[in-house]
Amino acid sequence: MADGIKFLQDNFGQCGRPNVAWQIDVFGHSREQTALFALMGMDGVFFARLQSLERLVRLQEKRMEGVWQGSTSLGSKADLFFGAFYDHYSPPKGYCFDAFCVDPPIQDDRDLFDYNVDERVDGFLKIVSEQAQHFQTNHIMLLMGDDFEYENANEWFKNLDKLIKYVNEKENSTNVHVLYSTPACYLLSLNQANKTWTTKKEDFMPIGSPHNFWTGFYSSRPALKQYVRETSRVLQTCKQLEGLAGIPQKSTFLKDAMGIVQHHDAITGTERQHVADDYAKRLAMGTKQCQSVMVDVISQWMVKNKMAPTPELEFCNYLNISACPLSESTDSFSVTLYNSLAYNVTDYVSIPVTRGQYVVTGPHGDEIEHQMLEVSSQTKKVRGDKGKATHQVIFPVTIPAVGFSVYKFTPGNKSNQTDKIHNAINAKQNTPSDNNDIGIQNEYMSLLFDGTTGLLKSVHNSVSEVSLPVQQSFYWYNSSTNSNHYIFTPYNNNPFPLFSGSVNLKIVKGNLVEEVHQEFTPWLSQVIRLYKGQQHAEFEWTVGPIPFKDGLSKEIITRFDTSLKTKKMFYTDSNGRQIMERRRDHRESFPYIQTDPVAANYYPINSRIYIKDNDVQLTVLTDRSHGGSSIKDGSMEVMIHRRLLSVAENSVNEALNETGQYGDGLIVRGKHYVILETPQNSAKLHRPLATQIYASPTVMLSKVTNEWKSSYNTEYSSLTNTLPVNVNLLTLEPWNNNTLLLRLEHIFEEKEDQNLSLPVTVSLKNLFKAFDIIGIEETTLDGNLLKKDAKRLHWKQETNDRHKDPVLHGPINDDMQITLNPMEIRTFWLTVQRKT
Repeated sequence: MADGIKFLQDNFGQCGRPNVAWQIDVFGHSREQTALFALMGMDGVFFARLQSLERLVRLQEKRMEGVWQGSTSLGSKADLFFGAFYDHYSPPKGYCFDAFCVDPPIQDDRDLFDYNVDERVDGFLKIVSEQAQHFQTNHIMLLMGDDFEYENANEWFKNLDKLIKYVNEKENSTNVHVLYSTPACYLLSLNQANKTWTTKKEDFMPIGSPHNFWTGFYSSRPALKQYVRETSRVLQTCKQLEGLAGIPQKSTFLKDAMGIVQHHDAITGTERQHVADDYAKRLAMGTKQCQSVMVDVISQWMVKNKMAPTPELEFCNYLNISACPLSESTDSFSVTLYNSLAYNVTDYVSIPVTRGQYVVTGPHGDEIEHQMLEVSSQTKKVRGDKGKATHQVIFPVTIPAVGFSVYKFTPGNKSNQTDKIHNAINAKQNTPSDNNDIGIQNEYMSLLFDGTTGLLKSVHNSVSEVSLPVQQSFYWYNSSTNSNHYIFTPYNNNPFPLFSGSVNLKIVKGNLVEEVHQEFTPWLSQVIRLYKGQQHAEFEWTVGPIPFKDGLSKEIITRFDTSLKTKKMFYTDSNGRQIMERRRDHRESFPYIQTDPVAANYYPINSRIYIKDNDVQLTVLTDRSHGGSSIKDGSMEVMIHRRLLSVAENSVNEALNETGQYGDGLIVRGKHYVILETPQNSAKLHRPLATQIYASPTVMLSKVTNEWKSSYNTEYSSLTNTLPVNVNLLTLEPWNNNTLLLRLEHIFEEKEDQNLSLPVTVSLKNLFKAFDIIGIEETTLDGNLLKKDAKRLHWKQETNDRHKDPVLHGPINDDMQITLNPMEIRTFWLTVQRKT
C-alpha cells in the first residue's frame, strides 16, 4: 500500500493520492484492515462481496452504508465509512456495452428501425428507482464495468454518454440526474447529506451463501502462504539493513513481488497452479537479491580488522528439512544470527550436520551447551536428495537488538568436553511400554501422553499451576464437489480421524529439549517439543502427500479437544493485530440462520486462535495463515492442508490438487506454538511470541579460519538502547534522499495486560549508532502524507458506546520521545546525518 500510494503521488502529484479504498472483489473484509485504511488517512472503503443473508437484511433496512468502528483500542481515529454495492460489481442488467456484451446499444437515430432511446431510458430509470429504495440518501452508485471489461472502451463511453444525455433530459419530470463520478466524489456527497449512520464492529466475513461459504481460501495452498510469510520477513529485514547501512536499494524487486502476491487471487491460493508457481518464482528471485544485501551489510559489520577479508556468509534455505550444504560438508563453521527486533531475543537454532561431536562457542568465547539429535526418518523422506545430514545440533542463542551474534562450531570429542556439554549431547530415546502414560517437561510446562493411544492427554503450567485435559489429533473432512480454491463445503459435519486406535510414539529427552515423535499415518507425522526456558510447546507437523487414489477430496485439520466450558465463544486475530471475539452460529449485524455448521463458522487465522473460560486459556499460534474454528465447546481446529480432486463450478477451471516436487502430492511442514495460561496472563506470552515468530532470526553460515577471533566481531547491536517488549520496530527503510521511514507499533490491545497494555514512551534521540536524527516529522500510516495535513471526513453515528478516545499526542520534543497508546502504529520521516 505504502509503495503504491507513493507511486501515485510521485507520478500524479498530491491529487493522485487516493482517499477511498476500492475492494470490489475481495473475499471478505476484516476489521483490522479497516483500521489500517483509516490510519492511512482514508475516508471510506467500498466493496461488493458480503454474506448473502447479510446483504438481504441490509438492503431491507437501508444499512448498505455506514460507519465501521475499526478498533476499540484506537477509538474514533480508526473509524471508516463503508459501502457495500447494491448487487455485484457488474453493470445493471441490460446495460453492458463492451465487445463481448450482448446488450443492445443505445440507438438514438430516429430514422433507424432499432431506435430505442425511450425504451432504454425507461429501463434504466426503473433500475435506479429500485436501487434507491434501499439507500439512505438521494445519491446512489451504479457500477459500469466488470472483470475483463473496457476492451472496447469507445463502445462503453459512447453509450454511456448517450445514456447520461437522455436520462438528464427528463430530469425535471423524474428527479434523476446522472453523472460520471468517482468513489471519492460519491463519498463526499454522502458526507454532505448530513445523515446519521448505523455502525458496525465485527468483520464482513465469512462471506457466501448456504452450502457455498468462501472459507476454503483461508487454507488453500498452505506452502505458498508460508512462503509469503517467510519472504515478508526477508523483505522487512532487507529494508531495515538498507536503511541502517545507507546503501543503494536492492529490495525493490522483492517489494514489487510482495505487492503482486497481495492480490486477492494470489495469497488467498485461488489462482491456477502455473500462476502460483510464477508468484513463488518472483518471491524467490527477490529473496536472492535481498539475501545479498544481508550478506553485504552484516559481513561488513563483522570485520574489525580492516586487513581481513569479509566473511563469506551463506544461506541455508532448507533448514526446515535439515539440509544445509555447508554444515554438512565442513567440520568448522560459524553460524551468524541477525535479529531485526528492537530488543534482545533468546531462541533455539537447529543446524544439520554429518559428524558426531562438536564444540559450540558463543560470541564471548564461552562454550555453549548443545544437544545432538538424529534426523528423523520423516525428515529424510521429505527432503529426498536435498541433504545428507544424519544429525542436527540444537543450541540456545541470544541475539542483541537489531544486531547479530556469531556462534562457532569446531570438531569435538567426548574427552575434551565438560560433563555438562557431554550430557546434553546424548539424548535418550525410548518408546512407551506397558501402556503407561508418558510425558515431557521443562521448568514451565509438562505434557502428558496417553500410553494406549499415543495422543496428547493433558497440559500443565507449573508456574501458574494451571492444568487442562487436552487431546490433540488430526482429522479430515471429505469435501463435496462444491469445494474449490475459494469454498469449503464438507459432505459431513463430523471429520474422520487420521489414526486407528493408536499412533506410533517415540520419546527423545535431552538437557535442552524433550520431544515426542508421533506417526499417525505414513503421510502424516508430528514432533512435539519442549525447549528449556520456553513457556510454550512447539508442534511441528508434516502432512502429505495426501492420498488420492480413493477418489476422495480431503481437507486436513489439527484439533485440540479440551474440557473448557467455552459457551460457543472462541477468538482469532485480525490481520495479526487485534483479537476478534467469535461466537459460533452468530452474527452481530443480522439474525443468523445456520445452514453450514462447519464451513460458516470458519474464520481466518493469521497468527493465533484461542479458547478460554474464566480460569484457563489455551492459545495456538501459527507460522502462516490458516482457516479455523471452534465447532463444539471446548474444541478448536485449524485446517492445515487441502487436496481437492474435482473441478467445481465457478472455480478456476482447475482442481486444487497440488502435486509437489515429486508429482505425487504436495508435502507441507509447519509449526504451531501452544500456550496454556490464565486468561489474565496469556497476552503477555502470546503477544511477544507472535512478533518473534513473524520476525524470527535470520540464519547465515560461513567457514571458520584460524584468524577468526582476531579478524571478526562476533556480536553487534545497531542500537544504543533496547526498546520495551511491547514496542515493535515495525519498519525502518530508505524513503527519499537522506530520509528514512520509521514505524513503531504498540503490540498490545487495551486492558489485555495490567502493565504491558499501558501507554509506553520511548526516545529516538541517539537510539541508532549509524546516524543522528536531525529532523523528524509524523506521517499517516502509509508514510506519504504529513499527519498534520491529513483531513478526514467526520460522520454522525447512531451508536457510540466506546469509552473516550486515547489522549492525542502533542508535538515531538527535543528528546524525540514518542508515546504509543495500545495498538497504535506511529509513522515518521527521519532526516538523518550518517556517522563516519
